[in-house]
Amino acid sequence: MTKQTDTDPLHPAPPADAARKVQSVKGTKGDPTKEARVKAALKANIARRKAQSRARNEGETDV
Repeated sequence: MTKQTDTDPLHPAPPADAARKVQSVKGTKGDPTKEARVKAALKANIARRKAQSRARNEGETDV
């Protein structure tokens, strides 16, 4: 696997705030309901972390 860089035309770095799409979930063994639950949990976790980060950043600017 190669590292993504800003100067590498074959592997451009994604935009900083671009949403990442969960393509596949390892460990589901073909169980579509489990895969859906894991994807939903992952998306919720990412959203929660982004909200926490935004709250921290807003708190820093208020000081």
